[in-house]
Amino acid sequence: MRILLIEDDPETAAYVTRGLREHGHTVDHAPDGREGLFLAGSEKYDLAIVDRMLPEMDGLTVVKMLRSVDVKFPILFLSNLSGLDERVEGLDLGADDYLVKPFELAELKARMRAGARRRAGRTEPRLSNGRG
Repeated sequence: MRILLIEDDPETAAYVTRGLREHGHTVDHAPDGREGLFLAGSEKYDLAIVDRMLPEMDGLTVVKMLRSVDVKFPILFLSNLSGLDERVEGLDLGADDYLVKPFELAELKARMRAGARRRAGRTEPRLSNGRG
């Protein structure tokens, strides 16, 4: 899986990048919103992990702009902002999931797998056609 990580905190970026690469993923890192938006528009990604509080352009704006040009890959917010209103706002603007910092890499990877299943349509409910 090719992942775009848009994260300004060097320690968090190194932790996520190292952990995902150890599991066979390719990770491109952008330290601010503008560079992240540029990479998202110039490369093909399977997933983006986006911090909400970024220099140059905040994560909400990045996600809003990506969705406005019909970017389809899943987006997961990774943020210190943990309030209900903040999580709902992030999801309503186009993120597929929202993980609050501090976090464990195992949960991040589980959410990535869940997103991949949803994208593949494997978690869609199967409706009975009435024939049993």
